[in-house]
Amino acid sequence: MTDPDDVTELLRAWAGGDEDARAAAVASLYESLRRLAHACMRREGEAVTLQTTGLVHEAYLRLAAQRRTEWRSRGHFFAIAARIMRRILVEAYRARRAQKRGGGDPAGRVDIADVDPVAPAPGLDVEGLSEALDRLAAQDPDHARIVELRFFAGLTVEETAEAVSLSPATVKREWALARAWLHRELSGDG
Repeated sequence: MTDPDDVTELLRAWAGGDEDARAAAVASLYESLRRLAHACMRREGEAVTLQTTGLVHEAYLRLAAQRRTEWRSRGHFFAIAARIMRRILVEAYRARRAQKRGGGDPAGRVDIADVDPVAPAPGLDVEGLSEALDRLAAQDPDHARIVELRFFAGLTVEETAEAVSLSPATVKREWALARAWLHRELSGDG
């Protein structure tokens, strides 16, 4: 079942407690969740030690716990999935860093302004980016959501536009503004 309207209905039924709808939604969305997880993992490089399947399963467990969520669309589901995957990756990054003696930050940090949203970004300060993204969300939740979808989820401009109900041109403009803000935050050029 790939029709977005059908998937939305399944998601709504799942949120209402329908276990058959949950099974059908998971079957319908699993491959898309794997692609989302793979995009997230590619971006993190060696910063975390999770595998794609582990990330999908952990995200699924957290998504399944979303009992009060009113799913508006397939895009809304993936926006929440991207946020959950971001949190899981940051937790894994912090745990790995805590295990290393004198771990500290990775050498040769990558600047967000230089990051391609669909290419790996080894050396990216995952925790610093997540903290900056939280500050951005406090100021402009729409910009933060676009960054999560483009960067953490690896969605295209068109997919992001669908998820946030904006035009692709607006998403491009907002993505550029958000990246500039994050660049300034992460580089300390305030």
